[in-house]
Amino acid sequence: MAIRQTGFTLIELVVVITILAILAAVALPKFTALQADARLAKMNGALASMKGAAALAHAQLIARGFAANATLTTAQSGIVVEGTAVAFVNGYPDADQIAALAGLAVPDFAVPAAAATAQTIGADAYHDGTGANPDCTIIYNESVGGNLQPTYTINATLMTCQ
Repeated sequence: MAIRQTGFTLIELVVVITILAILAAVALPKFTALQADARLAKMNGALASMKGAAALAHAQLIARGFAANATLTTAQSGIVVEGTAVAFVNGYPDADQIAALAGLAVPDFAVPAAAATAQTIGADAYHDGTGANPDCTIIYNESVGGNLQPTYTINATLMTCQ
């Protein structure tokens, strides 16, 4: 009479461990709140893109011989950056165009219509800077005169980007 051994084979153990590893890889990010970190990093990148676009447009304005604090329509300036004709307010792009100049567009970002002198950029549809979703945004405020640069209001922190 042969003795029959019971237990798991090596193949069965490897399959179970593989399934557990896949489940852990999928479930772990939900418990470690990496989404808020990702949104914050996304908004920091958007801020840098807006600053770079404003500086590039300002440099082109000066290179074309206009005054550093010129206020011009798109037709007057004739400057096109990344396929977008640029209007200037005190030497820097106006709020209506900064999102396009910086390459920030839907669906990657929430880009509501610009207010009179400010453009809000949100991380996504749930953080769009309007109504009940004022958090995890950055706001581009046009230059207010003289040789002042535009200002940026940052409402993006780990707490607000949840």
